[in-house]
Amino acid sequence: MTAKLVLHLPDHERAALEAGKMASLYPRLKRMIERRGGTVEIAPRFPPVAPDGNLHVVDNARKPHKDVLIAALAYLDGCWHLDPKGVLADSSIATRHFVPEEIDALEAERYVAALKARFSEQRNSRYHQKKAVEEIDPEGIVIFLQGPPPYRRGHAYMSRDEMIRTVLEGAGGRPVYVKPHPLRKEEGVKAIKEMKAAGYRLIKTNANVHDLLRQAAVTVSANSAASIEGFLHGTPTLLFARADFDQVAEVVKTPEDFAAALARAVGQKRDYTKFLYWYFSQCLWLDDPAFEANVLARFADMGFPPERLGLDMS
Repeated sequence: MTAKLVLHLPDHERAALEAGKMASLYPRLKRMIERRGGTVEIAPRFPPVAPDGNLHVVDNARKPHKDVLIAALAYLDGCWHLDPKGVLADSSIATRHFVPEEIDALEAERYVAALKARFSEQRNSRYHQKKAVEEIDPEGIVIFLQGPPPYRRGHAYMSRDEMIRTVLEGAGGRPVYVKPHPLRKEEGVKAIKEMKAAGYRLIKTNANVHDLLRQAAVTVSANSAASIEGFLHGTPTLLFARADFDQVAEVVKTPEDFAAALARAVGQKRDYTKFLYWYFSQCLWLDDPAFEANVLARFADMGFPPERLGLDMS
């Protein structure tokens, strides 16, 4: 029996697809399959408990299932995970070993130069950012606050407030800037006010993320996209949660880890260029000429080659 592609989408992705917007992965998949004679079904976000013979793509699912690929934006606009294991901290990339010596330096430099031209040099990020350029102390530590996901999903090693206190108490005289998450500004401002009321010295900032990443001595987050964006600027990071890009980061699991992690982060050189090439080459770019071939290869790896999906490949 011919299998269908079933897309399990949250309301905002379903609405964007129905409106004909093409900025997301899902309309690209739908168009690709239907153009080749296959069938696509749009379904509620969560997949069936038992396999039904179809291939399911689920937005941001928390656990892997048979015949399911999990999808999510992979930190940079236009770049996506499509992974049987999970996305972001749970992606298959987290289980693979980064070996710089195996990567062609010139190819990596060309690849990352294109990323810089597209993102860091244009000061573009996923959420709205200030256009005005702002300066910070180059010895500063910048904390990027996040929303609930790393804490709700059990990725974080400590709470948001414990992370902030750990940095403030271990900064060693470095100024500490804190940027609220653009989608959680009130929550971030409240946390900052509470820290100040408790006697801590910190600086609230809403500067453009790339201004902060360009100048900071080091960034801190649970596992924010800002931390991996910082690699475009050569800026080291300390992560307080699991991440699939932590092989070139310092990971802080307890407050006692912080001082040594900070010293390593600012004192050791890392090959961010080769790492960014290695990491993002394993993701799907919507504007990649090989996008459809790469997607079909992932479908085939799941046991759904074109013939099972009823696709005309002529």
